[in-house]
Amino acid sequence: MRFLDHLQSLGLLGMRVALGTVMIAHGFPKVSGGMSHVIPMVTATGFPGWMAYIVAATEFIGGIMILAGLLTRFVAIAMFIEMVVIIAKIKWHNGFTGQNNYQLELMIAAVAFGLIFFGAGAVSLDRPLFGKVRRTSGAGKKA
Repeated sequence: MRFLDHLQSLGLLGMRVALGTVMIAHGFPKVSGGMSHVIPMVTATGFPGWMAYIVAATEFIGGIMILAGLLTRFVAIAMFIEMVVIIAKIKWHNGFTGQNNYQLELMIAAVAFGLIFFGAGAVSLDRPLFGKVRRTSGAGKKA
């Protein structure tokens, strides 16, 4: 099935579309006036209130950046960290299958984790802006 290796960028695009749209959907209510609900939730978990703005930006602006494939690895790290914190501080006690469980956050973290290591792929803004990393072999070097 080596022929599928050539379609890796299509798989990464699918991951980015799924992650980006979910994050935008969760971030939009926050950036469009819902911070009054987010700040108390963030402070209740022991973090300072200003971190709620980081959460909103990670979800909404980060979601747009993931869709576009812009600074994908950096944004994916932020999303991964946010989801781990949500699972650990808010959702863990509800269990994997209980009401208000952490299944969605775990899936978001898993997709973000994959993007951290694989990047955005060819169909992204990262590719024309930063290019493809080229590995050099030892051939042609003088000993």
